[in-house]
Amino acid sequence: MTTTEQAATKSIDLILFLEAYLGGYPRTATFGAVVGARDSKGREQFLHYYRDAVDLGDTPEGAGRKWVNKELEARDDGKRGDGTREELEKIARDTGVFIVTGLVERCGGSLYCGVVYVCPKFGMIGKRRKVMPTGSERLIWGQGQPSSLRAVTTTIRGVKLTLAAAICWENYMPLLRQSLYSQNVNLYLAPTADAKDTWLPLMRTIECEGRCVVLSANQCMKRSDLPSWITGNTKEDGAIEDGHGHRHVQSKSRRKSILMDDGCEIALPQRIEGIPETAETPKKNASDFVCGGGSCVISPLGDVLAGPIWDDDDGLLSVDIDFEDCLRGRLDLDVGGSYSRNDAFKLTVEGLDLSPPP
Repeated sequence: MTTTEQAATKSIDLILFLEAYLGGYPRTATFGAVVGARDSKGREQFLHYYRDAVDLGDTPEGAGRKWVNKELEARDDGKRGDGTREELEKIARDTGVFIVTGLVERCGGSLYCGVVYVCPKFGMIGKRRKVMPTGSERLIWGQGQPSSLRAVTTTIRGVKLTLAAAICWENYMPLLRQSLYSQNVNLYLAPTADAKDTWLPLMRTIECEGRCVVLSANQCMKRSDLPSWITGNTKEDGAIEDGHGHRHVQSKSRRKSILMDDGCEIALPQRIEGIPETAETPKKNASDFVCGGGSCVISPLGDVLAGPIWDDDDGLLSVDIDFEDCLRGRLDLDVGGSYSRNDAFKLTVEGLDLSPPP
């Protein structure tokens, strides 16, 4: 609530929060898994993570418009799920800010990484689940329905927006991007957990392809921000941070070794005089960033309007945008229309209407 209130005081009309903002992105957690085995500590981690997730009152297969229209059965107190939906709708209504936030949704016995669109006037007008979790995310998150990639529309200050979100590495899926361009999206949202320097070029590529405004929000968090169910597990001390983080960390139990000219590493049973050793694992400090951020705003004509912002866990990017630049940019490129050659190239997505929403 505090961040959205802060945005409202700055006359911000729409705010994007990062991937898994509600429920949390379980960075550095292994969930006790290796290929072919899972351990009891990892199962306890999953139990904690499941309890941290939010219940939006949807069905495992996703009820689509029935969920949006609140046609599913509510609890006796009128709430759907655990009340998160109603609370987000209240925050949007009270502040007048259109909220788009990433979250971890629990439904049945499974978890899904998702995004909700919360309008100050109409409440939640859309929700989608990530269709392809990345790497070890696939152990803890189920696959969402492609039909939920449907764009939504809203009007802010007299400007009609057609917006949709691609979550983290979904943005590396060319056909998924095209499914959004085909719906004439002019506000492309990219909540993420990827803090590598390759992310900004991807966002600029999307801008060049789609001729749309691109917002990307990423977490900026220190090791001290990790929940105790992650940091309290001693098996996690040597965890390898995945491709979304800053670097790989060697295990403290590693033997001494040398690097050869061809890049191969040889582990040694004991120290040999005159041969340099590999560096010991650096001590992990609570103040170290496990994810450095990188949130940014890109214009339809290729300019970086704001960001990327790094190592600032209280940062809030804001910018005024001229959405008519989207049309100016389509003078020479409209990959969802005249430049798509849809007479020759055909794209279909299971259950998804690719025509622009009214």
